Amino acid sequence: MKTALEMGAELIDRPPELATKEALGEDVFAHGYREIKKRLGNNGEELEMLVLLFANAATISTDLIDQGINILRGDPALDSAVTTSVYNMWSPLRARKVDTDGCLIPFVPFETFGDPKTLNCDRDSQGEVHFADMSLSVVRPRCMENMDFGLLPQKWMGKKIAPIRSWGGCDVDYEWQIPSVEFWLRKHGFTDHSKDNS
Repeated sequence: MKTALEMGAELIDRPPELATKEALGEDVFAHGYREIKKRLGNNGEELEMLVLLFANAATISTDLIDQGINILRGDPALDSAVTTSVYNMWSPLRARKVDTDGCLIPFVPFETFGDPKTLNCDRDSQGEVHFADMSLSVVRPRCMENMDFGLLPQKWMGKKIAPIRSWGGCDVDYEWQIPSVEFWLRKHGFTDHSKDNS
């Protein structure tokens, strides 16, 4: 917050119940939206869309933000645009869970993917597997107004969600992910000290 103030940002303080480990992001976003709407309303301004950035997701750029805004401006029917990375190696087809006997079974029944006889071990056989990589979400106010309308598990995205194609995105939860994020940042012109403006 100190750094944000130094950069000229206007802050929104979370109420205590939204500043816990148990608090859901969707509730924090809805609170922030209501506060922004109130502040803008006092100035006679209207909110066109929100750009949601996540503290543990560093794989963002101004270009990706601009892409998301342009996608929504180009199609009023869309609820949101979110960064996605294609991770075929983590296809739901490959996901397993441990059953009561301690053995691995499909996490999702194979019939969900169609005729099980057509499935194979080629990780690309099911087409691109897009993961919302949680780097960036650009959403319309209607998504905040009616959160229950949205798709699980990220209801703030609404139902008609466009991809902002990226690569290498992920929210950083584990130390082993840091080198991947550093690689992405360097590939996008960042250095240890500053962003290359070229």
